[in-house]
Amino acid sequence: MARQVAGFGTSAQVSSSTIAAGDGRASAAVPAGGLSFGDWCGLHAERAEQALAAALPTADTLPPRLHEGMRYAVLGGGKRVRPLLVYAAGELAGAPAAALDRAACAVELIHAYSLVHDDLPCMDNDVLRRGKPTVHVAFGEAGAMLVGDALQALAFGVLAEAADHGTPAPAVVAMVRELADAAGSHGMAGGQAIDLASVGAVLDRAALEAMHVRKTGAMLRASVLLGTLAGGLPVPARRDALVRYAAAVGLAFQVVDDVLDVEADSATLGKTAGKDAAQNKPTYVSAMGLAAARGLAGRLRDDALSALAPLGPAARRLAELAELIVDRKS
Repeated sequence: MARQVAGFGTSAQVSSSTIAAGDGRASAAVPAGGLSFGDWCGLHAERAEQALAAALPTADTLPPRLHEGMRYAVLGGGKRVRPLLVYAAGELAGAPAAALDRAACAVELIHAYSLVHDDLPCMDNDVLRRGKPTVHVAFGEAGAMLVGDALQALAFGVLAEAADHGTPAPAVVAMVRELADAAGSHGMAGGQAIDLASVGAVLDRAALEAMHVRKTGAMLRASVLLGTLAGGLPVPARRDALVRYAAAVGLAFQVVDDVLDVEADSATLGKTAGKDAAQNKPTYVSAMGLAAARGLAGRLRDDALSALAPLGPAARRLAELAELIVDRKS
């Protein structure tokens, strides 16, 4: 099976047979001699896809309709940027590959649950996600609520399994705490609440940042920190550098999202283009203008790369992901 990385404008395809299994260190997931960045993304996106497929209940497990909906929501689409951040940070920390698989699954399951709920008629009321009907369109509103609830619960169960695959118990506790904070009222859910309350309002850049540090940035930060924590509790200097990197990348991701909502079409995005403007939501483009928003994304990329500088060449994949997040077309 080969997989093309979705949404990144790369044609990298890698056979799933090259993906390492078991409890080998993270470096075992990359063949000797190294890979191009495109091939690295393809390899690890496929690795995450296989790990997610294994973590999710089979579609014929009772109750089958719920499990079918969970697999529909998670598999076969998405950029997998959060798992890629997990793997990149984990390689820097020398984390066990199997533990990174659990962390990668956990962040993607939380992300998928958030999309299922965000698309509901009571929230963003969208009908297209990853190029196919949203979960509530395919499985009904009540079914979509349950799919999201079950995915969120599964994320924490899978993450706890990192303790069985080489991550020290104190680090696993820190991972669970980090993910809970990122997904909860001080993170993603809180940011979504601010977003809903801000429809029709005019927000300045500071207010936008306060919203998106939570709504988007918190889960990207968690992805980076879960990757490094999978290798054990990091030294303060490394953690501080990764926190600065993640803060810049998290905001850059949202700024680029706002730009693409204006510039790209629905077929390219895999979701409804122009939705923010149609719903009168405040965005970086509405607050700053298109050119200024593009410039801000570039400066945030530079901030992310500067944060990584003390970590040296070992942080190369994280640096490449920062470039990719800003330069992406979907």
